[in-house]
Amino acid sequence: MTLIKSISGIRGTIGGSPGKGLTPPDIVKYASAYGTWLKNQSAKDSFYVVLGRDARVSGEMVSSLVAAGLSAMGINVDDIGLASTPTVEMAVIDKKADGGIIITASHNPGEWNALKLLNKYGEFLSAKDGEEIVNIADSEAVIYSGADSLGKVRQVEPFHKKHIQQILELPLVDTNAIRKAHFKIVVDCVNSVGGVILPELLNALGVNETIQLHCNLNGIFPHDPEPIPKNLSEICREVIDKGADLGLVVDPDVDRLAIVNEDGTLFGEEYTLVAVADYVLSDRPGNTVSNLSSTRALKDLTEKYNASYYASPVGEVNVVSEMKRRNAVVGGEGNGGVIFPELHYGRDALVGAALFLSHLAKTGLKTSQLRNSFPDYHICKTKLTMDHEFDINLLVRQLQKKHPASEIDLADGIRIDMEKEWIHIRKSNTEPVFRIIAESGNEARSETLVREVMDLLKTL
Repeated sequence: MTLIKSISGIRGTIGGSPGKGLTPPDIVKYASAYGTWLKNQSAKDSFYVVLGRDARVSGEMVSSLVAAGLSAMGINVDDIGLASTPTVEMAVIDKKADGGIIITASHNPGEWNALKLLNKYGEFLSAKDGEEIVNIADSEAVIYSGADSLGKVRQVEPFHKKHIQQILELPLVDTNAIRKAHFKIVVDCVNSVGGVILPELLNALGVNETIQLHCNLNGIFPHDPEPIPKNLSEICREVIDKGADLGLVVDPDVDRLAIVNEDGTLFGEEYTLVAVADYVLSDRPGNTVSNLSSTRALKDLTEKYNASYYASPVGEVNVVSEMKRRNAVVGGEGNGGVIFPELHYGRDALVGAALFLSHLAKTGLKTSQLRNSFPDYHICKTKLTMDHEFDINLLVRQLQKKHPASEIDLADGIRIDMEKEWIHIRKSNTEPVFRIIAESGNEARSETLVREVMDLLKTL
């Protein structure tokens, strides 16, 4: 059993002993610590939090415990039920709430769940705030309310229709162009909340036909829910069999978007952000941001528009912070996470899909042709389970010997930059593993770079 506390929230496998998995005592403990932190932010008399969850099987149980913990703290809860992560983020802003909690383990398999914690801006907490909440939980510095001052828990109307409406109102979302394109699209929503909101969005955008794969809300994932190539073979076949123009895949909480070309090949999760950025920059040139593990194609594209690209450490909160600092017009992460500040500062597969379809419709290109219009890089990713700590300085010294002319950045793990290629080694925020990512203009070369680092890590 696993329990991970990071900038991605409190995440773990369901069951086991308290402190070793995401058990009921742990859920109440961290919800209460969050409530304490929230109350420490202001001298207000009353507070309220927006609560939403994805469709995974444990979601209702976890959500009810979180609501009870917050109520016991005297905090009011607006429970919007089944909702995507970006929908909850936008609901916090719209309702002027003091914060929000999303019950989702994002791309992790069904045995996982998590508490993703938001501030009053509908954004993930900073590392400093997250650390403070963990310290509160560990010190048990929590004071619960008496019977006469418990918080109220309200089941409120779903927010997804308002989310869709705000996407439709964006000037860059061109429903006329999408309608005229007569798109036929296959969607795979892994039996989670995307099954409600994504088909509804596509219908509102004017998509001619939507073919639904795994759009039930039973939370039983038909395959590993992370939208990466090895998990997308079914939708690739379906796109070809149905003669569709493209396929769209979202993860269980709908903050990541993967695209399938009309010929059944993959657009590439790294290129979701690149394509959306191309569309945004063509209308309003400005700076862009992605994380250190994302393709350099975004940098090349941004410079083509005479703007500046910046990289941040991995993690949505880090990308958002850098985007604000650089006044970026678009940004995100190379895992299919698009952040469009004109809507809100959060990864949002829905606005990503709307902007992508607007771009595709206005170019008149096939999906594969649009992909081929961008600089071609190849990323290789793998992960290595590490059951003990090792001396990272030793790894740095070994890599410096191997790549003496390269720049090494230690802002987030180890990033080695060579001419037109790079390697990034970092500890995951969401799993007990090290991630090794490399990018080059040649797929075989990327695989070689990853393999060399894997071999080195194993010897250390």
